[in-house]
Amino acid sequence: MKKIGVIGLGNMGSAVARNIQRANFPLYVHDIRKDVGKKLIEKGAIWKNSPKELMDDVDIVVSMVFGPKEIEAVMKNENGILQSSCKDKGWIDLTTSSPSLMRNLAKEFEALGGFAVDSPVTGSLDAAIRGDMIMFVGGSEKAISNAKEVLEVIGEIRCVGDYGNGYVAKLVNNQLWKIHATAIGEAMVLAKKAGLEPELWWKVMKGGAADSFVLQHDVPSIFSGHYDPSFRLELALKDLDLIQDLIKEHGTRSELTQACHERFQEAANRYGDEAGEMTVCKLIEEDANINLRVKGNWIAPWDVKHSSEE
Repeated sequence: MKKIGVIGLGNMGSAVARNIQRANFPLYVHDIRKDVGKKLIEKGAIWKNSPKELMDDVDIVVSMVFGPKEIEAVMKNENGILQSSCKDKGWIDLTTSSPSLMRNLAKEFEALGGFAVDSPVTGSLDAAIRGDMIMFVGGSEKAISNAKEVLEVIGEIRCVGDYGNGYVAKLVNNQLWKIHATAIGEAMVLAKKAGLEPELWWKVMKGGAADSFVLQHDVPSIFSGHYDPSFRLELALKDLDLIQDLIKEHGTRSELTQACHERFQEAANRYGDEAGEMTVCKLIEEDANINLRVKGNWIAPWDVKHSSEE
């Protein structure tokens, strides 16, 4: 079997690596923090001290780091991937990043004889754990074919054209996601103030014109009061910055996106960058002097036992 490397072992990256390992691919890992790879190493993964060292020993590398600055460092630093022999090897990048940066890095990687694919993911931590995340996959037919057996153990492949288009799809996906999250807080608070209790509101909204993944998946994090710490405000703001960059590049109208960005920044100012993404709704609760807690056993989706963990 092909040897697979994973660079970036945060919540999502570690879940991706575990699914690759469960599929019996020889797994090599790297992160700037060695301790986060401990469980994978205990189950047979091989630690590598740099992206270059990892690329030297694998057939395909999967990267999933914080953002554009970090993936550029992974690729171009002194011990980066591009310092390795990339001929006939594959690079799959899952980082939420800049389309133009991806296109430039992919060209450099392919100039060395490799096959580049951008495959940012959408969904949630529990989807990453299950291995059924949706992936926006950009790249040539040959590059995607080369990566397909690895992509299939990570999630669902949705091809979007040449490399870079994966990041366009991911950013406009997150544009809608963040706007939905912001709007939910306003709607829930208004409903409660007007006499409709939160749990009943949630029940009757699902399946109608106002439905969305955010409404289905994330509203229980408001009921429970933890506001989804699996995705931090810091990450949400990084995504919104990238979306604004794409808007400026193409000159489109963005009043709703701008208002959403300002609301997420307000949440980070009030609760800190490490707070959960849905604290963007907590702002509206506090300012209305109500709370949206609902009694019940609202188990976080990532804490549910999944068959892929057995």
